[in-house]
Amino acid sequence: MTTKRIAVAVHTRDPITQAGVTSQLRPRPEIALTEWSETADPAPEVVVLVVDAVDEDVLRLLRHITRTGTARPVLVAAVIEQKSIVDLAECGAAGVIRRAEAPPEHLVHVIGTVAKGNGHLPSDLVGRLLEEVGRLQGQVLAPRGLHLTGLGARKVDVLRLVAEGYDTADIAAKLSYSERTIKNVLHAVITRLQLRNRSRAVAYAMRQGLI
Repeated sequence: MTTKRIAVAVHTRDPITQAGVTSQLRPRPEIALTEWSETADPAPEVVVLVVDAVDEDVLRLLRHITRTGTARPVLVAAVIEQKSIVDLAECGAAGVIRRAEAPPEHLVHVIGTVAKGNGHLPSDLVGRLLEEVGRLQGQVLAPRGLHLTGLGARKVDVLRLVAEGYDTADIAAKLSYSERTIKNVLHAVITRLQLRNRSRAVAYAMRQGLI
């Protein structure tokens, strides 16, 4: 059985690095090297972006990759500062690797992980990302009645009461809203999160730790 090869484009800031990375990936049976362009055939599934450090140009390029196509970016950087990790996630970096930790075997593994729709971070940066997400929720969003999902406090309250088994009339009475308002809130949540019904919305809220 032939394994489907992953279409990968490599983008660097200098021709020597470009040649080095492509020469490492070209012999790999899992990889099909392609160009990063609108007319590339096959179109890249993953773009490997190799840089020295994370700066505004790199973040801008990551945004461009994620907004102009379906390719998912893997960033390989010589230096990755902890303060940059949230910016990288926000700009769409699906995989992040330090250059010193990117031998061909590991790079191919990360490319495969990202191509499947998953993400990758160096283990020491995962904790930093979680800390920053927690800080954002606690210091920025929570005082404004918001959550990282974009759900406001009222929506979360409605989902919590649904989870406790209350029907629309009971929820309306408890929160001092009309039944129509409660139905509208539930419809807005289900539509926003692209879920099928209120049970799925409750399950989602529980997984996210909102209720």
